[in-house]
Amino acid sequence: MKILVPTKRVPDTDQRIRVAADGLSIDTSMLPFVVNPFDAIALEEAVRISEESSQPVEVVAVGVGGDEYEEQLRTALAMGAERALLVETDRPVDPWNVARLLVKVVERESPNLIIMGKQAVDDDANQAGQFLAALLDWPQATFASKVELVEGGLRVDRETDAGIETVRVSLPAVVTTDLRLNEPRYASLPSIMRAKKKTIERLSCEELGLTIEPRIEIVAMEGTSSDRQCERVDSVDELIDRLRNVAEVI
Repeated sequence: MKILVPTKRVPDTDQRIRVAADGLSIDTSMLPFVVNPFDAIALEEAVRISEESSQPVEVVAVGVGGDEYEEQLRTALAMGAERALLVETDRPVDPWNVARLLVKVVERESPNLIIMGKQAVDDDANQAGQFLAALLDWPQATFASKVELVEGGLRVDRETDAGIETVRVSLPAVVTTDLRLNEPRYASLPSIMRAKKKTIERLSCEELGLTIEPRIEIVAMEGTSSDRQCERVDSVDELIDRLRNVAEVI
């Protein structure tokens, strides 16, 4: 069995994010980057399936971007992925183009299962997994909070606004992960050292036979203040009045 885990390099959201001088991007000069937290959950789930399976399972981490992605792919290797593959491009890629590139990787790798984060914390698009499933014409289970291998496929608990929905999908399939699926492990020092020695395979868009077709254009970016104004009120009636007449203005 082979599990493909797409991973995205994202800014560390515990740090302060600033808009760059051009107003079209963020200032990354002093900003650390990490594996997208939802993708880390997906990777953890893939590694757990590998560890618990009675059959050999290969976990392959995939990144799309430039040389800087190597750090996050080595983190994926340290967490338990057997292989890492970087699709090289120096152009920004939106979810549609990420999905198109992943289709080419799937054609090359022939995985039985794709597990990926439900969204990336930098754009919160929540689109790449659904696009990928549609392009592959594979069944999908989104917002997974529990994944079980069963005969002939997967049993997945999905987080929905109405509660937990349980679905069963056949393989191959695309699963996108929610926060409550698991707690990603920390990579041990020996694992980190071993990951540094592993080779990261690199593929260009040309080798995959695909040209990036941008669907999204950033026209402006603006930073907003998260400062809060706190006021003490003397009664419930005053609170209701302020919520009705003041909060909307603020």
